[in-house]
Amino acid sequence: MTDFAPTDTLPGRVAVIAGGTGAIGMATARRLAALGAHCVLLYGRRPAAEAEALAAALPVVADGQQHSAVPAEMLDSASLRAAAAAVQARHGVVHILVNSAGRTQPVPAANLEALTDTLIDEMLQVNFRGVVATMRAFMPLLQASGDGLIVNISSIAAFTGTGSNLAYAAAKAGIDVVGDALARAFAPTVRVLTVSPGVVDTGFVPGRGADFNAKTAATLPLRRVGTADDVAAAVQACATTLRYATGTRLVVDGGRHL
Repeated sequence: MTDFAPTDTLPGRVAVIAGGTGAIGMATARRLAALGAHCVLLYGRRPAAEAEALAAALPVVADGQQHSAVPAEMLDSASLRAAAAAVQARHGVVHILVNSAGRTQPVPAANLEALTDTLIDEMLQVNFRGVVATMRAFMPLLQASGDGLIVNISSIAAFTGTGSNLAYAAAKAGIDVVGDALARAFAPTVRVLTVSPGVVDTGFVPGRGADFNAKTAATLPLRRVGTADDVAAAVQACATTLRYATGTRLVVDGGRHL
């Protein structure tokens, strides 16, 4: 029986990172790899050679086994199952699944006309259905580890209603609820935690640049917007020091939600 004691390192752990070649995904992979985890970067639109180069650039683990990049389309369950099969063939199990893939488009909350049916469907498909499908595909491998962890990268939009658009907020709220339900359903074999950033300086939201970040930073209690590494550090904590935690949310937003 796992005792869920805190740990400082992750030797031999297999970490699958959906959206692994994005800013938050790569920052997370660097941190987990530095602690000894074998990282698998799931990627969609990026060229294979580029994704493989990013995996090769991660810190080398003690046993010398290379990190890898595996193609996976979040909106194609067959593609996700194939990715899971590839990971199983190489590693046998998965200890950590980080869901950092997603997409959004800024639409003011008061502009309901711009929140079209097409945009709503896209936001729910990418940010809700795709994440659930990824968890579904990898859950057997997480269970097989006997000590699995899922970390879903959500957003404070899920509980504040602010953010890039209302459909994105709804999708993230849905993932938060599903995460709580799965934490109950799959305990104690698999823990499920949520990391909820606020504004992060990654270019994730189209049209938001240095001016937006500077104006936002002035309103935050901690006086700066987040970085990809701030989010990655929270994921690292979920896997190491916060092991006696499941079914809860870790807010990493500089106090924006206050």
